[in-house]
Amino acid sequence: MDKNTVTGFVLIALVLIAFSWWSRPSEAQLREMARQDSIAQVEQAKAQVEAEKALLTEQAKEADNIDSTSAFFTSKKGEGQLVRLDNTLVGVTLSTRGGMVEQAVLHDYKNQQGKEVTLLSADDSHMAFALAGKNENITSDDLYFIVTEQTDTTATLQAQTVSGGTLSLRYYLHPESYMLDLVIESKGLQHLFAPSMNSIDLTWENRAQQQEKGASFEGRYAALTYKIKGQGTKKLNEMKATEKDIDKILDWVDFKDQFFSAILIAHQDFKNVHLSSNPMEKGSGYIKAYSAQMQTLFDPTGKQPTQLQLYLGPNDFSALKHANRLSLTGKSLKLQNLVYFGWPIVKWINRWFILPLFDGLTKLGLNMGIVLLLLTVIVKALVYPATKKSYLAGARMRVLKPEIDQLNAKYPKQEDAMKKQQEMMQLYSQYGVSPMGGCLPMLIQMPIWIALFNFIPNAIKLRGESFLWANDLSAYDDLIHWSKNLWLIGDHISIFCLLFSLTNIVNMFISMRQQQNTAMMSPEQQQQMKMMQWMMGIMPVFFFFMFNDYSSGLSYYYFLSGLTTILIMWALRRFTDDKKLRAQLDDYKARHANDPKKMGGLAARLEAMQKMAEEQQKMRKR
Repeated sequence: MDKNTVTGFVLIALVLIAFSWWSRPSEAQLREMARQDSIAQVEQAKAQVEAEKALLTEQAKEADNIDSTSAFFTSKKGEGQLVRLDNTLVGVTLSTRGGMVEQAVLHDYKNQQGKEVTLLSADDSHMAFALAGKNENITSDDLYFIVTEQTDTTATLQAQTVSGGTLSLRYYLHPESYMLDLVIESKGLQHLFAPSMNSIDLTWENRAQQQEKGASFEGRYAALTYKIKGQGTKKLNEMKATEKDIDKILDWVDFKDQFFSAILIAHQDFKNVHLSSNPMEKGSGYIKAYSAQMQTLFDPTGKQPTQLQLYLGPNDFSALKHANRLSLTGKSLKLQNLVYFGWPIVKWINRWFILPLFDGLTKLGLNMGIVLLLLTVIVKALVYPATKKSYLAGARMRVLKPEIDQLNAKYPKQEDAMKKQQEMMQLYSQYGVSPMGGCLPMLIQMPIWIALFNFIPNAIKLRGESFLWANDLSAYDDLIHWSKNLWLIGDHISIFCLLFSLTNIVNMFISMRQQQNTAMMSPEQQQQMKMMQWMMGIMPVFFFFMFNDYSSGLSYYYFLSGLTTILIMWALRRFTDDKKLRAQLDDYKARHANDPKKMGGLAARLEAMQKMAEEQQKMRKR
């Protein structure tokens, strides 16, 4: 290191020392700083003391308000503690104040913030019970329970009376399950209640948190659902605030999200039930506010405990069926009905065909986008024979167009429409053509189309699964988005929805073109057909605005289905020889030229209508 460098470092050090000495506070300033620190410490200490005094005062007030003659006098004083139950799937937190479930989180599922899905929380949910005694009403919120037994999955909470009676809450979280047992038992309490008293009042409230990306779409599938004993499930209106008194006996009540449920099950039935559901404002972080008040059995003698269960988990068909097997009393719960599969026929298709097929494909470990692709191919392959039959029916009518044009020229007047239709049916009969043949694939495919409409939005296995640009196939894909909501379209464009709409337009064009080539229409009917075509052309636009907020997995499936239909129609048109088809029709006519033709079905009805019209015309002339 040279002399100049050393000199430079020395000068820099001297400058720093001089600056530190010059900028340091004076003795007076140091004394003032110390005084301010002391004041701050005193103020902090005073605030802490005041807070402690306020807490003690509040506790003292609560203690003063406790009736010393209360049977549960000693249990109405205490400090609330938290008790945690855990297994690999769900974590449940109990509070010793009130003794009820305060929080429930699911370990295997994440919300939009990447945290564990919370079904119940201390801030958003409240569960309590009340007992009508002879001299006082006993409410769980007033009681501090003592933990007498606890393991990772079990806990017994107990409140004691001054005379030695006990009210016990026994919890058991089943291993590898979402089912939590709650058994309420009494001992030595019968003197507190009237002989006719045999019920416990339950109150349950919860604000369901928004778990999914699309609040509007999630809200359509979040509904307060209940099961009537010996019957099926029903639900309150999902789209508006609703209150309802249920005059029937219920097995369970469910605060349901799109993909998750908190179900309270009564093994001795619920009666006198009042339910309410209120949609929450978009952007609030919540979907619905649920409330339920009901009664179930309570035996003050302790001979028969109150048996309840809570299912806290996903709306997964297999998980719900597994929970059925954990019923405390063997009662048929039918929790799997929470997975909505649609109307009866559609429900059977989903239950016995789509669900096993979908589950089988997911077990292959493939990406969910590939699973939906394979599902589309399999469904299209199964209905292909009917699709081909439909196309050939239309193709046969197309090659008969010269004869159809002759009939149009023979009967140009509207009043001859019945005769023309009758001869047209006779023409089809001669050539062995069925004009109704093209309706069969539609009748077969429409239930499947509707089945998938109900199945995919409820398929929890699509939740959080990404494919191409869609990061969650259970919600809309918003590769194109903006900051403000626009009328009808919102704040994004779903690419899969756009592709679905485009393929729908192409299929509409193919269908209308085929109808134009095969139909025998009068000028008036042709005008009506143009109007119908215009309306059919608007349908894809309507579908775009309708499905833009829907599950991207659903739009993706419909896009694949439409694209596959286009390819099938192209292949059938490409490999169908109209000349050979015409030769087959001529051969059929020749082979059946001497066969007696007996019209039936639509042709027979048309002939009967024609004769009736002719008779009426003759009568008018007379």
